[in-house]
Amino acid sequence: MVSEVKLVAGRAVPLIGNDIDTDRIIPARFLRCVTFDGLGQHVFEDDRIQLNGQHPFDLPQYQEAKVLVVNGNFGCGSSREHAPQAIAKWGIKAIIGESFAEIFLGNCLAMGIPCVTAAADVVRTLQDTIVANPLANITLDLETCQVVCGDFSAPVMMNEGTRSMLVSGTWDACGQLVAQAAQVQAIAAKLPYMQWSH
Repeated sequence: MVSEVKLVAGRAVPLIGNDIDTDRIIPARFLRCVTFDGLGQHVFEDDRIQLNGQHPFDLPQYQEAKVLVVNGNFGCGSSREHAPQAIAKWGIKAIIGESFAEIFLGNCLAMGIPCVTAAADVVRTLQDTIVANPLANITLDLETCQVVCGDFSAPVMMNEGTRSMLVSGTWDACGQLVAQAAQVQAIAAKLPYMQWSH
């Protein structure tokens, strides 16, 4: 299936700090949008303004990164789906962290963005490696549950049901409905309440 997510590879961006909440990921004033288009340019907007161009998402060496490496309890706070949407619109395809807020994790899964956890020392090693060599490529393999960055390799963890949905492509609920359109229509035709006329 087109929706299968088995491997994500590319450069990475480190975002150091625990308890980074969804209000910081995308400030409330950007929630009035009708679509999620354009949210990427405002991801971490207030933090980026405060750091005056020194936020990792502003630094030239991290542009085009595909993997975000974070610490503990990432995505906590409100349940806004705009947070993972903004991260994705910036260009992130996968997130590696020590832990994630449950609703943020679910919102990422609904978009096909794998969020895998790793031990704190693994995350620190990845962040240090990326800072020392921003051109280093990270490969996140969901089939083997491994992350590789240069000579460094370590296990990552993910709920087996979530991993299976990503690898098989069944995470995409809309895609599943479209792929089964004929069956959906056949069942709908048998339902008495679908036959009502005005």
